Amino acid sequence: MATAYDPPVDTFLAVTSKRDTRSYADRSIPNDVIERILDAGRVAGSARNRQPWRFLVVETPERRERLAEAVYAPDNVLGARLVVAIQSSSAMDVGRCMQNMMLAAWNDGVASCPNGISDAEQALAALGLGEDEPVATVLTFGYPARERDPESRPPEEWSARADRKPLDELVERI
Repeated sequence: MATAYDPPVDTFLAVTSKRDTRSYADRSIPNDVIERILDAGRVAGSARNRQPWRFLVVETPERRERLAEAVYAPDNVLGARLVVAIQSSSAMDVGRCMQNMMLAAWNDGVASCPNGISDAEQALAALGLGEDEPVATVLTFGYPARERDPESRPPEEWSARADRKPLDELVERI
């Protein structure tokens, strides 16, 4: 007799309730949570299992300040409790990697935001990298300044409340 699978985590709830967060509480992220976030990126799938990324955890205030000048929203970097620059030349693979990291963080109540690079040369200089080592994105993490409880509503309600196009505008059955 088959039994119903009861997943340990409601992944759809995590996906629908996660919002990019740009304001973080003044609260440290425990090291074990940081390790899980980084490991979630490490285990992401990649084309031909090349794993074409490197994670740079930006800890020094000087580097953070310089890196903040290279992204579109500097306050995200300056206010974050964890800043991770991801080096990669593969957009698809790094997308998979960063989504894993952000969802793993959210599973531990840690909010996040991807930050686009507005000045690639400044980002490289801030991180002490050469021109042949592209920075794909900068992820910022921290506990949200305003608490949010994913279980306060069902996934379908989170989905309905998202500022996103409806499926009928995005899906075409051919």
